[in-house]
Amino acid sequence: MIYFKGFVRFLYLNRYSRCRVKKSRRHRRWTLFTVNEIRGFLDATLNISYQRKPKKPPQTLSRGWGDDITWVQTYEEGLTKMKESKKPLMVIHHKEDCPYSQALRKTFSLDKNIQKMAQEDFIMLNLMHETSDKNLAPDGLYVPRILFVDPSMIIRADIAGKYSNHLYTYQPDDMDVLVKNMRRAKILLHTEL
Repeated sequence: MIYFKGFVRFLYLNRYSRCRVKKSRRHRRWTLFTVNEIRGFLDATLNISYQRKPKKPPQTLSRGWGDDITWVQTYEEGLTKMKESKKPLMVIHHKEDCPYSQALRKTFSLDKNIQKMAQEDFIMLNLMHETSDKNLAPDGLYVPRILFVDPSMIIRADIAGKYSNHLYTYQPDDMDVLVKNMRRAKILLHTEL
């Protein structure tokens, strides 16, 4: 409270310093300041902003992997859309609290080439939980894991990353390998049809 009185006195002296007639302390008037005046003073002197932080948008199906991409909600929905559109299904397995998944998600969402191909040429699905189809884990259950499924309902086990112990994982510096594999999934799809 003492600090606030001193603060108001400081505001009073600065605001009415030209208008004071008497210099005696007991004749000074206390003035009530509005909240907006105090905020204006704090903004100007202390560079403090009182604007509210923007609210986070509600959680979407993208989960941070790319908001411009059309995502399907379930594996079964992805399979039906894949059959109808004749586009391959790209399945991304990840966990929300996994640091490797978070790093890959950040790099994936910032790569414009990957985002464009994912939006135009693939049916996209990201999963935080395993599906009932055990064929989506040909070399084990680990995250992050990216697999491609052909419209002929064949899981493309031949399109793998560069690691021998986890064939379908990608690191943030492997985006060129992922782009190459996405192109392979597209090209082989067109030649097989």
